[in-house]
Amino acid sequence: MIERRAFLKEGLALAVMVIAAKQTQSARAATGDKTKPLRILILGGTGFIGPYHVRYAVQRGHHVSVFNRGIRQADLPNEVEHLQGDRNGDLKSIMGRDWDAVLDLPTVVPEWVRSVGEALKGRVGHYTFISSTAVYGSSLDSDNVLEDAPLAKYEGQADPFTLTALGGIELYGPLKAVSEAEAERQFPHKTLIVRPGLIVGPGDDRFNYWLVRMQKGGEVLAPGAPLDPVQLIDVRDLAEFNIRMVEKRETGAYNATGPAMPLTWGEMLGAIRGRYATPMKLTWVPSDWLLQKKVMLNKDLPVWWPDPKLRGVNLTSVSKAVAKGMTFRSLDTTCNDVAAWQATRPVEQQTLRVGWPVEREQDMLKAWHTKA
Repeated sequence: MIERRAFLKEGLALAVMVIAAKQTQSARAATGDKTKPLRILILGGTGFIGPYHVRYAVQRGHHVSVFNRGIRQADLPNEVEHLQGDRNGDLKSIMGRDWDAVLDLPTVVPEWVRSVGEALKGRVGHYTFISSTAVYGSSLDSDNVLEDAPLAKYEGQADPFTLTALGGIELYGPLKAVSEAEAERQFPHKTLIVRPGLIVGPGDDRFNYWLVRMQKGGEVLAPGAPLDPVQLIDVRDLAEFNIRMVEKRETGAYNATGPAMPLTWGEMLGAIRGRYATPMKLTWVPSDWLLQKKVMLNKDLPVWWPDPKLRGVNLTSVSKAVAKGMTFRSLDTTCNDVAAWQATRPVEQQTLRVGWPVEREQDMLKAWHTKA
């Protein structure tokens, strides 16, 4: 039985890899791309989004090096060069070399941008900084947030360039904004800034909460209202957009979320519900009531952002990125691949990092029904 189970898991993992490879081949064939191989340095490369950027760049024929501390392991192609160091002071392994492009994936503090800029001064042809829609700060209280919206102001007491770690989630957006400005200073006329929203896909332990929960069936608490907007982007769509933009040496700022057309919570949960034959019922509970109960945004109920001051999180314009060729997988494809990935995980990793245990969810539903 154990051998059969291992065989099935390996088969599912292989299926996901084959699907991803076919999608990449189809995307490349559709655009007729014949790209010149680039020497690409990817800072990070072993977290959630990193391996997708690395693999797609290699599939496009580029020579890829990754720079990180070597602590986290990732399944990367054999031809990838591994350079070890630390953004907090040890950049020796990337110095003295020329790079056609640098992708900075994990930076949250401005000093990391400054130190890389100084270490690679005059040796970089193009620099991509992965930012976040969180840089918009109070601008997120509006609809259809565009790239030229005012950015969050850093108001921390410490000099932001003295920080070596985030220090608090409230600083995330402002520090990303400071880092964006520093990127432009260090790499003038060479900087591409990409601002993703919620990133999902195989390897992400947030969106899969809804697949795991709805597979169990029963009464499911759905936050807010069916017509509330929701935005997210498959990590593979993000990686493919970024690499293609690097190839074209595009510069400027781009929002990177999805899908191309508006998506509602009702549509998202309906797509997930349709995967399973298990009897279930969605019970919609108003956001105001949940907030009164101290339900935590995007943690107790992942993907949920009900704060009216942050409604722009799910109403960010992607028209600029779409005009540059950003494409989107179907939600059904993302759901299928996330479910396949979840099924291949070892038993000890099946417990999700975020989301309610069913018992707490049922207690909350009981309180809602009785208006306790």
